[in-house]
Amino acid sequence: MADRNAPPLTPAGFQVLLALAGGAAHGYAVMRFVEDVSDGTVRLGPGTLYRTLQRLVADGLVVEVASESPDPHDARRRYYELTELGRIAASREAELLSRLVAVASDAGLLGRRRSA
Repeated sequence: MADRNAPPLTPAGFQVLLALAGGAAHGYAVMRFVEDVSDGTVRLGPGTLYRTLQRLVADGLVVEVASESPDPHDARRRYYELTELGRIAASREAELLSRLVAVASDAGLLGRRRSA
């Protein structure tokens, strides 16, 4: 099965793949996405972000792509997008997290705790 070939993801790796699931983006946009989605509780600093991107590229989950913007400031920015393997890895991780959230909910860890 193809998804068995996708390497395991760190939380930062999954967050970056999630940010790129909507299309190609540059590093600052990825950082903003993660911060916005987490209501500011998760912040990927530049060091963490770019080390994570390097690892995702090395693992074949993300590729660097050329900017299509005519803005001269974009010429310096590096854009990244998911590969098919990256989409599979992100999907697999999302399914795992969904199962974990369901178990946490059943255990009364989300929202109001059930009385025993």
